Amino acid sequence: MARSLSDQVVVITGASQGIGRETALQMARRGASVVLAARNDEALRELAAQIERLGGQAETVVTDVADYEQVERLAQRAVERFGRIATWVNNAAVSIYATVEQLESEEMERLVRVNLLGQMYGSKAAIAQMKPRGEGTIINVGSALSERAIPLQSAYVASKHAVQGFTEALRLELMHEHAGIDVVLILPSSINTPLFNFARSKLGVQPMPVLPVYEPRVVAEAICHAAEHGGREIVVGGWGKLLIMGQRLSPSLLDRYMLQGGRSFEQQKTERPDDVRDNLFEPSTGPGSTTGEFGEGSKSTSLYTTYLELHPNRKRIIAAALLVGALAFIRRIGR
Repeated sequence: MARSLSDQVVVITGASQGIGRETALQMARRGASVVLAARNDEALRELAAQIERLGGQAETVVTDVADYEQVERLAQRAVERFGRIATWVNNAAVSIYATVEQLESEEMERLVRVNLLGQMYGSKAAIAQMKPRGEGTIINVGSALSERAIPLQSAYVASKHAVQGFTEALRLELMHEHAGIDVVLILPSSINTPLFNFARSKLGVQPMPVLPVYEPRVVAEAICHAAEHGGREIVVGGWGKLLIMGQRLSPSLLDRYMLQGGRSFEQQKTERPDDVRDNLFEPSTGPGSTTGEFGEGSKSTSLYTTYLELHPNRKRIIAAALLVGALAFIRRIGR
């Protein structure tokens, strides 16, 4: 049964920039009351003011998701202001571009605390508020890299793989308990967000997303759909789905493709010198932004996501048809 966003209170971590910011705006336009969490107080306040100008309701809570006490306080503040939490979006993330040998131990630890423990802490805090009510939705933002690794982002990739495993385990536990809480994993392709501006880079140049790139609104639409309809997982962007399918069908062939001419290394580098700013340990400053610097040629829609991922029955029918076709082909060549 669909749960209208107009009746929901939604907590969003990583709300000051990118996907989190766009999700907050879309949800507020649809009538949700939103609780905005991030480390950048100025960006949160500016976003809340924008939402209120649209006629929505917003609460800001400066939160470092790597600190469980701060995440608990976020949940408590949401309930104090709005009385309940219907949906919790675990979206906060940081990134590092470097080889494994270049990574410092404290950098690895910090990234894992934000990207993985932040989602674990958020989920635990959300369950404590949702379980007594017998309903709710937890949405964890992973990545297409949750299923397929690429070089120069080993720590980020490891954290996103772990988010997928954590999400699947949590879903099973809550299903077993008949808790009434949906757990949805979002797997975006490359997205044009400010993440690349604030990622720590040891490449000597500013990093960039692997093309093709989608706009944040495509991910936000998927998150809004999950908040209203639940589900299991949503891949955002057909190119991300191709990457995942390539990994499942022939990971060694995909390895060779990525290594050919150093493709997967060079595709992540701009020609601009690194400006040495990042938000790994300290928050970004100034107003937030929904989009990054890679909008030229970016995709504002994904037909694959819209027509298949957001309609699981269609996806199942197509998958079944492909399976029948494959079996028929095998039988034919086996004669």
